Amino acid sequence: MNKIPFILLLLCLFTNCSKDSDGENNGTTYKYYYPTDEAVITSSQIGAGTGALDPKGIAVVNNKLYVCNGDVLEIFDATTLKYIKTITNYTKGATTIALTKLSSVCVDNGRIYVGSVDSRLFVFDETTNVGISTVGNGQWWQTFVHVFGVVAKDGLVFVKEKETSIKVFETSQITETSDWNLKPIAKLNTLNGFDQIYSLDIASGNLIVAGRDAKSYLYYNIADIKANAANSLIEPIKPTTAAFSDAKPIAISFSEEWAIATENIGSLNYLRLYPKEEFMNKNYTARINANDIMGANPFGSIVSTAQLNDHIFLSDNTNKRIRVIKLNSSTITEQK
Repeated sequence: MNKIPFILLLLCLFTNCSKDSDGENNGTTYKYYYPTDEAVITSSQIGAGTGALDPKGIAVVNNKLYVCNGDVLEIFDATTLKYIKTITNYTKGATTIALTKLSSVCVDNGRIYVGSVDSRLFVFDETTNVGISTVGNGQWWQTFVHVFGVVAKDGLVFVKEKETSIKVFETSQITETSDWNLKPIAKLNTLNGFDQIYSLDIASGNLIVAGRDAKSYLYYNIADIKANAANSLIEPIKPTTAAFSDAKPIAISFSEEWAIATENIGSLNYLRLYPKEEFMNKNYTARINANDIMGANPFGSIVSTAQLNDHIFLSDNTNKRIRVIKLNSSTITEQK
């Protein structure tokens, strides 16, 4: 019995490999992807190693890893994982505001945007870490009803609030002299939601939200948002969806090639990598579909993801660590 096709079938079942036929030798080429543990960041690697790590939102930009850790923002070298610094306060001139209950972080065009459940969005200079501005004053009945997620790109900032609200601002509204109580240019509706950390990113002209409560990824076309901005302040724009029967999307981020997602099904937490173009077309055939690494070290609730080259960063809030996973690939050609 020829066991090669059987072994290849098993690889495809567990890794969702793809295949191509070779017209010259009539062979079939299988390419598959698999994750391996590379490293981990725990509280012992922060400063003197005596504090805690309660990771929420993360971002990797310009070789730096940013981690929302309770009431502070941690910064690491994304390649060596060496600790760089902890930001505890927003400081601008004579104004100092302590950071609290950080939920989310993103970096865009020289700025760090940090969301706080205490109803504030802090904006820092990426190079100096000096404060540029704050949006919201910490009172939930003012600008934001808490902040549970943020992403900025191409001149827009999207801020996820409590329940089903996302407020949209132009980055040009936020300056060193702008008022804290900015008015959004548009509003979006997430269909379901309450007070959970939300993950969102921008790809191919769309805002994508991991709609855990809607059991779907939520797609908002940015051109449509701009065209209908005024009306959306009265009736917030709803997304297009493709609901799952059981999976709850928890986190989403994009690289050039991949949609890097985490999803929850019952008591299991999955890392799933989808080809980016397929994902944007709502084709959810994961090339990696894993709730652990080769049968060990099961994932906890991963609330945020990021990628640098072949390394994937996972904010594992259950296990209080940042897991660094290596994305591996292999090609096998079956000769006939």
